[in-house]
Amino acid sequence: MKVLVCISQVPDTTTKVGFTDNNTKFNTQGVQFIINPYDELALTRALEITEKQGGTVTVINVGLAETEPSIRKALAIGANDAVRINAEPMDAFFVAEQISNYAKNENFDLILTGRESIDYNGGMMAGLLGEMLQLPSVNVITAIEVENGMAKLERDIDGGRERLEVKLPMVGSAQKELTEPRIPNMRGIMAARTKPLTVVEPIGAQANTQTTSFENPPAKGACKLIDPANAADLIGLLHNEAKVI
Repeated sequence: MKVLVCISQVPDTTTKVGFTDNNTKFNTQGVQFIINPYDELALTRALEITEKQGGTVTVINVGLAETEPSIRKALAIGANDAVRINAEPMDAFFVAEQISNYAKNENFDLILTGRESIDYNGGMMAGLLGEMLQLPSVNVITAIEVENGMAKLERDIDGGRERLEVKLPMVGSAQKELTEPRIPNMRGIMAARTKPLTVVEPIGAQANTQTTSFENPPAKGACKLIDPANAADLIGLLHNEAKVI
């Protein structure tokens, strides 16, 4: 079993967001970066599958050298080896083209991503990789078992849960409930130092989107507190001021 897990580096959720260059670029000064949480779920489930069936887990990231601490963390969690494609991730199409170009000749049985990154929330990677590699892709997986060359999957849909069987190889994206993320232990951290991390130069793909500007959401307004006994006052505010009823 040969599994590829795509990971991205994102700002920690406690980050105070700011912008530079006339609000066209995210300000990374002083920002703590982490592995995208959905990608951690994908990585943990990949490790559980290979520990049960045998095999290897490779993590891949499109990013510059400053992403290597996150890659080393993925190795400390348990991945066997890692690949860093040496390019700034321009947009989802650019990243997918870089990863698919690497993966197309590596004969992976399973490719996992997170359902989306928590910074831009695009949610496109699994679908793009599936199309570029001409493989079936299934989004927002909440359960996956692999047996005899088939993947048995579950995912949430409107009003219920869908169960699927897909022939390997395939691409899938991890949703909450898939598993619990692992925390690297000291042995894993020490082992990660010597695990192979291969740096690959990018292909000449072009970004298909361009950011014109960012802006912060409007500041929260004042909060009005209503005594529980004065339901009529609350109804009046919702009707006359908030205009939601």
